[in-house]
Amino acid sequence: MPQRPDPARAAWASAAVRRFAAATNLLVAARRFRVVGGDPADVTALTALLTGLGARPAGDREPVDQLWCLGDPDETTPAVEREADRPRGAALVVIDAGRHLPAVDEDAFGPVVPVRPGVLGVPALSDDVFLVSTGRDPETDPAAEARVRWARRWMPVSRAVARELGDGGLLRGTRVAVAMVLEPKTAVLALLLRDAGAEVVVYAHADETDDAVAEVLRAAGLPVFARADVSLAEQKALALAMLDTAPHIVLDDGSHVIRLLHQERPELLPVMLGAAEETTSGLRPLRTMGERGTLGIPVVAVNDARTKTFFDNRYGTGQSTVFATLDLVDRLAPDARRLTPDAHRVRPGGTAVVAGFGPVGEGVAMVLRALGFVVVVAETDPVRALQAAFAGHVVAPLADAVRDADLVVSATGVRDTLSLEVLRATAAGAVVSVAGGVEQEVAVEAALAAGAVATTEAPDVERFTFPDGHHVVVLDRGGCINVTAAEGNPVEIMDLSFAVQLGAVRMLLERGDELDRAVVPIDPVVDDATARAALAAFGTGPVPPGRLGEHPADREPDARTHRFGDPS
Repeated sequence: MPQRPDPARAAWASAAVRRFAAATNLLVAARRFRVVGGDPADVTALTALLTGLGARPAGDREPVDQLWCLGDPDETTPAVEREADRPRGAALVVIDAGRHLPAVDEDAFGPVVPVRPGVLGVPALSDDVFLVSTGRDPETDPAAEARVRWARRWMPVSRAVARELGDGGLLRGTRVAVAMVLEPKTAVLALLLRDAGAEVVVYAHADETDDAVAEVLRAAGLPVFARADVSLAEQKALALAMLDTAPHIVLDDGSHVIRLLHQERPELLPVMLGAAEETTSGLRPLRTMGERGTLGIPVVAVNDARTKTFFDNRYGTGQSTVFATLDLVDRLAPDARRLTPDAHRVRPGGTAVVAGFGPVGEGVAMVLRALGFVVVVAETDPVRALQAAFAGHVVAPLADAVRDADLVVSATGVRDTLSLEVLRATAAGAVVSVAGGVEQEVAVEAALAAGAVATTEAPDVERFTFPDGHHVVVLDRGGCINVTAAEGNPVEIMDLSFAVQLGAVRMLLERGDELDRAVVPIDPVVDDATARAALAAFGTGPVPPGRLGEHPADREPDARTHRFGDPS
């Protein structure tokens, strides 16, 4: 068994990778990397973490996506210049991860320019080379236009699909409502649809709205029905005002707008082409409506696309949820003026409980293990529980698992997963977080009704103390932590998901009037095309069409057995 790095090195590597992700909103998994210089033990710790998260060490002659610099600038400067020699459009991110001193001399490459908060461009080397320092926090300036430009750069698959839609003229005269988390990547999707010929309107829930990004879209001429400071009643009014523009297609996240459409504006349904829904929790009520015969439009199940679930749910939500959780925990560093050293239980090598082992839970567990946690999975589906056991995780009932937990992450998308009883059973001082999520996945209202007192310890961090003194730390009141406390899933992951959304738009444009008024599967052609484009974007060679061992299409399969000799 490989030896674990010492806690100090593990904590440094964790912080470095999380700061890189916070500064760039980029993915770790599937990226080729190289580590330059530094103490061999530091190199080993960082390499183990990156590979545990799904990244791959580059071969000697292979170009890299990420160059992690640990050594002296005299050592790293030639490596940066060498790696910067690459074809136009092939981006290189150089990460200064020096543990004690800066490992990259930013002045060695000529003038640098801000690209987005925390990221510098190096035009003297190339327009495709970027510098990130993990030794300092990114600037807090929203810089929304820069963040939108940055997101667009890393979304080649969506750009290609939107370009095809535009070239075909399918979107002309079609009004598309984008009802999703309003952040840079969603802004790119809205603008791509606009550029492809659609009339685009945008809505977002108040707690999922980045006002600076909303202003970018308004400045581009898009109607935006979203503000971060509105009440629940005002939020509903904005959603209805967006629906009153009579969209032909709704792209939804959580299906709240689709359901509101049926409840409050059913007269719009007959003239609509349909909708698309990208979450597991959002599809559940829509399937119920379909079974009852009350779903008035076809809804494409974007969430069920393989290029969505296998990547967005597992790698995207896994990385962003765990990183956002630990970033919030870092705000609880002991402070002699306010907090005790036991402000929370989360420690390197501690125990993390993951409730639910669907694709999101798998990803959360994978990232937690890579960061050195012992993972315990609570899952009521026996097949998924068996999967967790085969993945090497401890499996236990939730009420038992939380008693010794340092961190508890719910990944079910089911209300009251972390019920009042579970919260009361959770170890005192444990941290509670939600991946994805629905309202009251953590039973906050029930806890307050039972006499718990919520005390703010840091932004988005509250301690819930029950009358008997028992207390747990709840992040973002049980909200979707990677959205409300961070910048959502990594850009490359949302590139895949939004490419599938665009594929769903094409389905509805071409044959929406032929589809059942039900939840309908995504066309497999969309999955294949998305995956092929993504393989090219990630630097992988082309994949031939068809599947290994597939029977030739022009020959009828022989149904006779040859096991006992040639049949007569």
